[in-house]
Amino acid sequence: MANVDKFDVIVAGSGMSGALAASIIAKNGLSVALLDRNKPEEVGKKTNWGWVCGDAVAKSHLDFIKKHVNGIDFDYPELDKKVDGVYAISPDMKSKFMFEGEGYVLNRPIFEKKLLDRAIKNGAHHMMEFEVEGPIIENNFVVGIYGKDKSSSHREIRAKIVIDALGIATTIRRKLPDNNFVDRHIHIDDIESTGRYIYSFEPVKDDDMFYDPNNALIHLNQELAPGGYGWVFPKNGNKINVGLGVQKRSLDIRNQKLNKKDTLHTLMDAYVKWNPVIKNPVLDNQFNNGKGYWSVAVRRQMESLVFNGYMGAGDSMAMPNPISAGGIGPALVAGILSGENAVNAISKNDVSINGLWDYNLAFNDVYGKKTAGLEVFRVYLQSLNNEVINYGMKNFFSGKEAEQLSYGQIPELSLASKFKMALKGAANINAFSDLIYVVKKMKTLNGIYNDYPKTPDTFDHWKETVIKEVEEAKHRFQPNPV
Repeated sequence: MANVDKFDVIVAGSGMSGALAASIIAKNGLSVALLDRNKPEEVGKKTNWGWVCGDAVAKSHLDFIKKHVNGIDFDYPELDKKVDGVYAISPDMKSKFMFEGEGYVLNRPIFEKKLLDRAIKNGAHHMMEFEVEGPIIENNFVVGIYGKDKSSSHREIRAKIVIDALGIATTIRRKLPDNNFVDRHIHIDDIESTGRYIYSFEPVKDDDMFYDPNNALIHLNQELAPGGYGWVFPKNGNKINVGLGVQKRSLDIRNQKLNKKDTLHTLMDAYVKWNPVIKNPVLDNQFNNGKGYWSVAVRRQMESLVFNGYMGAGDSMAMPNPISAGGIGPALVAGILSGENAVNAISKNDVSINGLWDYNLAFNDVYGKKTAGLEVFRVYLQSLNNEVINYGMKNFFSGKEAEQLSYGQIPELSLASKFKMALKGAANINAFSDLIYVVKKMKTLNGIYNDYPKTPDTFDHWKETVIKEVEEAKHRFQPNPV
């Protein structure tokens, strides 16, 4: 006979989104079980490799937390390094655009521990070393979870609402009943395999195209990082977070065309050696976090974040930015909004899809409405080789237009006629024509998301429309890294 506990809310996963959700729920006087498979000092750790991430977050997302959580503030050491912006750099290293503005590179383990301590202080019941194995389903409602505690005893925990913050490999979303609201699986082409090192190093020359102590750098290069990009993010002192992400299909095509057998690991090492500023790198293995590999979704978030008795937040809902793969910001936003909306739904005694629907509306308004358009732009980028990316970054965009795209805004491309007159070569002409198509598609999708269904009643038709528009773009743009 399994041990059974009951709470108002279960938050599965006490990383960034989970800790914030639990903190808000407990602060409002509800009982909340906050579960994590890690030890307290390793909260939010993704795998045995550590907290595998670029660890960058925009200042605006930290401001969002402060606005919604009274009395919380952040400083060093959890904010390891302030950066003025994030820059995208062309493969030939001749074009450079600001991608995002002011932000921070985090000391991830310390930052997550601070959020956890806040949740516990507010009254969350924290259960560490608990392995969530799946949801308990009754009458088409999620009514709890089952799993094993740190003594490997089978446990069932029941609640009015389960918030799934377990990450991309969540055992809850993947075991939901068949439904048209929350997708249970993510297509492999919409996943980036990522790896990163944290190094101490000796900068041997000044070259802010390769390393900038005041800015985060993203290198677009389809040979070095097929279907993704490499990054060099500065940390406090002569330390860096350096890594890359690749799409499996793009890597397979690249290897076949170049007759190579590279893996994510060999590409990571090649990327570090390629950088002329990074010399004598030494792994900084504080918290056993110096080297690691993981996966991140780069599609739009799930069209619905809720099911009966169920809410999802962060990577479990495919929330990272489809272009940058940045997942910290949307996870923080989702943690707060899921907590607030769980409290509201319980106060109204309605935890059905209808009762939880306001969470969909809130996240869409704050962050989610731009992501389908960004997904289409990501698919377009993956169809371009280095030569076309070089030409496009030099001729297609102003810095302002590139920044607009990165934030999900739609540039007017007012110089389109001049650009087209200046184009040389069929590949560049086709790429520019395709860019015009992409911008129109982004406008269409932004319009569709601005008309997000106010209730679940019209959701099926709305979702069909979204899928049709996105799949049309994916059919047109196939990976072509080299």
